[in-house]
Amino acid sequence: MKKTLFPALLCLLFSAVSAGAQEGRKIRIGVEGAYPPFSSIGPDGKLKGFDIDITNALCEQMKAQCTMVQQEFDGMIPSLQARKIDAVIASMSITEERQRVVDFSDKYYRTPARFVAKKNSGLKVDPAGLKGKRIGVQRTTTHDRFATDTFKESEIVRYAKQDDVFLDLAAGRLDGALLDWIAASEGFLKAPAGKDFSFQGPIYVDFKYFGVGAGIALRKGDTDLKNQFNAAIKAIRANGVYKKIQDKYFDFDVFGN
Repeated sequence: MKKTLFPALLCLLFSAVSAGAQEGRKIRIGVEGAYPPFSSIGPDGKLKGFDIDITNALCEQMKAQCTMVQQEFDGMIPSLQARKIDAVIASMSITEERQRVVDFSDKYYRTPARFVAKKNSGLKVDPAGLKGKRIGVQRTTTHDRFATDTFKESEIVRYAKQDDVFLDLAAGRLDGALLDWIAASEGFLKAPAGKDFSFQGPIYVDFKYFGVGAGIALRKGDTDLKNQFNAAIKAIRANGVYKKIQDKYFDFDVFGN
């Protein structure tokens, strides 16, 4: 009896200690703060947006001690690889190209890309129609790569922040912009600066460029943290927290198919 009971007690004790350690895990999460409505800085100087609320919900579900580290999007993966952060929650699309250098959680939302230009601009949104035109994109994004490969005779103008694309688009320094359609709609078209602009051309969902949706980027081999995030995503989807956050920003299912 004693021989069988003692190992069992040790196993239970180890499991309890391990669970406690996981609950208190400290996680540094890279966020952007310049990609409304997913991530931006409010008048009070605090981070806000869909990505930020999802981050808080996931950390609460995991009972982790999370610190958000704000930085520009094109520095996220280098910071992750340099161990300056442990995860990225910044609307980063899960693509085959990125999966060669980082791991991803399951998706937490999915939306297509669209082209935005002045209303009645007469632009034909295809390679021939955009020849010689200036197209704004956020640097190192899937939209950057798609525009570069697709509109080869256009001038692709790259910006560190999506907000800067909007500023130059409104000022007439760009002929159009390619970006996530929700970011375009909520961050620009519904704002006063975007009142004279509209979506034009097709909806872009090419898997090669836009992948299966936005996920949480993690260092290669960090399976434990990946599993924790995946479990937390499923949990907030099941308990209604995800829908509550979604409905705060959108009037449709942003999770997608």
